[in-house]
This record gives sequence, C-alpha cells and structure tokens, in this order.
Amino acid sequence: MAISQQVLHSMRIPNLKNLVELEITFDSCPVTAILGPNGNGKSTILHALACAFSPNDEGENYKFSWFFLPNTDALWNGSEMSIVYSYREGQSEYNHVTREYKKTQVRWTPRYANRPLRDIFYVGIDKCVPMIEAEKKQAKINYSTKVINEDVINTILEKASIVLNRKYSSYHVHEASGKEFIGVEVDGLRYSALSMSAGEQKVFYILEKVFRAKKYSLILIDELDLLLHDQAMKNLINVILDRANDKSLQVIFTTHRETVLELEDKINIRHIVCRPGKTLCFNETKPDAINRLTGVQPRPLEVFVEDDLASTIVNKVASQLRLAKYVTTNRYGAAVNCFTTVGGLLLGGESCENSLFILDGDVYRTDAEKRESINRVLTGHDENVVGARDTAFAAIKQFTLPLDTNPEKYLHSLIIEMDETEDQESNEIIEVAREIVVADESHKYVDDIIIRLGWERAVGLSKVVDLVATTVEWATYTKALNDWLESKGHELREDRQIAY
Repeated sequence: MAISQQVLHSMRIPNLKNLVELEITFDSCPVTAILGPNGNGKSTILHALACAFSPNDEGENYKFSWFFLPNTDALWNGSEMSIVYSYREGQSEYNHVTREYKKTQVRWTPRYANRPLRDIFYVGIDKCVPMIEAEKKQAKINYSTKVINEDVINTILEKASIVLNRKYSSYHVHEASGKEFIGVEVDGLRYSALSMSAGEQKVFYILEKVFRAKKYSLILIDELDLLLHDQAMKNLINVILDRANDKSLQVIFTTHRETVLELEDKINIRHIVCRPGKTLCFNETKPDAINRLTGVQPRPLEVFVEDDLASTIVNKVASQLRLAKYVTTNRYGAAVNCFTTVGGLLLGGESCENSLFILDGDVYRTDAEKRESINRVLTGHDENVVGARDTAFAAIKQFTLPLDTNPEKYLHSLIIEMDETEDQESNEIIEVAREIVVADESHKYVDDIIIRLGWERAVGLSKVVDLVATTVEWATYTKALNDWLESKGHELREDRQIAY
C-alpha cells in the first residue's frame, strides 16, 4: 500500500560522533533551523537523518557508511540513535512510531530495506562550490543550450527573483562533454552555471530540490546561510516555508547566522551546544544563553531570564538595590531553556553560586514541575548528578504571578488600577493602558502601550517597569529576585570591604 503523510517528530542520539544524549524535536513548524558553534554536531544530525529513511518514490538513498566512513580512528561501533515519526499506509494511520538505529561490530541496523519509507533530499556544502572552480579545463568550453519552460521552472525563476532581488526571465539546461548544468537570463544577459556566483548557484539548486520534491518529503540543507547575505537568506527561508506549508514538506537546515532568530515566530529554532557528557538542545533560545555557555561570566552576578521584559525588571530591581554595576542579565528564550541552561553550566563544571535563573511564573510553577524538568537535563543517579540537581533547583526562582495570567497581562492589570499621579508621562501610560481592553496576544498588553506611545522598545519597557515599580504589588511580584540580589549584594560589599 502507498505510504503518505510522513512526519518526523523528534530524534534522540545517545551516542554518535560528538553528540551525546541529544534530544531534538521538529514539531510545531515544518521548517527547523539548527544553530550552534562549529564542531557541535549540527551537520551530524542532518547526516543521520539522511540515512534514517529509504526512498518512498523519487528520493535520494543515503547510507550511514557514506557519512560515517569507518577508519583507523573510528569504526563507529556502539553508535546509536532513534527517531519518532508518524505516517499513513492506505487507510491505516501509525502515530509516533519509534525506530532505533545502531552500529554493531558488523554493520548498521536495521538493514536499509527495513528503514521507514520517505523521500529524502540532502543539500551539502559541496553545492556551494562554484561550477567554474570544479571545472578543470583550460580551453574554451562549448555547450549546447536548451530552454526549459516547465511550470515548475517558471515558479523557480519567480522565487529566485524574490530571493536574490534580480529579475530572472528564462532558465536553460546546457550540455557539454556529457555533463548537464543550468543557465539563466537576467535583463537580456544570458549566462551558465560556469559564470554564476556560488550563492546564486546554491539558491537555484535548493529551489529546484524544494519545488520538485513530492508531498511529505524531508529536505535537509547543510549551512543554508553559506555565501548568502542576510536578506537573501531570510527571503529564501520564507520561500521554503511557504512551499513546505503548501506541500506538507519538512525542511531542516543548519546555520551559523544568528539573524535567523528574527524569524523565530515563523520557524522552529533549535540551538545545539556540546557539554561534557551531554549535548544540549535549546528550543527558541536567545544568543545570550548560548554565548554564556561558550564564554565567561563578565560580572560577579548574573541573572538568566526569558525575555527583554524580564531583563528590564531585573535591571530595575538591581538599580533599586544599587547593584546594577554587579549584575549581568542573559536571556534564554522559551521557559524550558531555563533548565537546559542551568544544567549546561553545571555539566561544564561551573558552580552557579552567583547565578540566578528566573522563570516568568506562568509555567513550571510547582517544585515538582521544576524538578522533573531538571531531571531531563541532568540524568543519572550518581552522587555528583544528584548534587547538581539540588544545586540547579536552588538556583531557579520565579516572579510571583497570580494563577492563569502572564507577566505582560499582569503588569497591564496593575497599571490600569493606578490612580492619577503628578507625573504627566505616567498618567499618559495609564490612560493608554486603559484603552487596551483585550489584546490579540497576551504579550501584546505591554507591546501595545509602547507602540501607541511611539517609543523605542527598550525605552518603553523601562518606562512601563518604572511605573509598575511604584505599586504596592511590586515588592511581592519581585520578592524572590530581590531577596537573592540582596543576599548576594551583602556578600559582595563585605568582600570589597575586606579587600580594602
């Protein structure tokens, strides 16, 4: 029976190259970007996925030995991974099926004939090499030219024009010495892949894969950003996303370009960082947390928060305590990354004695929820791991929020209940806040105030937080943060008095 509606949900890698105990998900959006420092295993994820399936119809057929070639230093014995996927066979649906893969002393299992069926297309960094650099001939190259007028080619020309901001009018296939290669025409100028820039050649190659792939295909692109400027990269991702939604494709790509985070409301963002004994995966994270894991602590105290609103609140409390010069704030993004960040630092051998990890307070409210999330990052039962879990739990605090609300909505509720003040700017904030009865997204309760008053975001957040800090509820809301900073500030001042 025909196999269709294939979806890849997640992947787990206990051990493969330098990846250890990695868990990564691909749900929520059909396009996933994998970021991470060099050498942290981004390409390995794509290589493993390319080998996890057999062609369903017209896909490419990859083998583990192509990417994980046995050699003097590595036979890959003991390597293992698994995927969770869903599919439909005829009238039957199979949801969240797990398939495991292992390298034994003899071979990879399961046999290639027993792999799940799905069309896979892999675009490696070799596609970034300009054709002229791969061509070794020294003499004139004569080729025949054939104009292609397929509907899909016309679509590719249209999308390439959007990506590269050039008006492509025709697409050709050239043939010379038994080789075929593409050519295009722009503003009356016709040229072949021999004269294309590497980025231009790569865009056409990717677009052809994406627009020729059949429904439910999985497309893997290594270093999508390579040789593309920022706007072209973003344009390409948007084109890919539209096609993925239209044809039920999944596209997973790696990148080093942190500007891809500007598309975090459209695509999945997964950030990979290797730590001793574990590879961490951050979902929808911010560069701050990653930079901290791979860098050094710049000030004596550091507070990790979810977003820029929380960062502004931390700065306000630190300023009230006259500790701002001692405090660095780092954003970790989605709440689940709080546990990954503290776990990553502890796995790296840091004590986290002067680090606080603040949750907004709307999720992971109970101690049990926090401990369960910590246990997913810090696995095992030896004494060191148990101690690390306790350290992580002690380092995580939260703002005090009422049930069934979030910080933005709560701060808005405090503002609209305020009486008129002697400060006219504060009165205008209160007036504008009262005009916002319902926001289409809960976080926009604060955003809308800032937008209506025409402020830059950082300025607006500061003014809103300054106003909320005058309410009686402020002390309760920020108590956990305030108490921690106060205790650390007392220690810092004592240390400095002793130093003098």
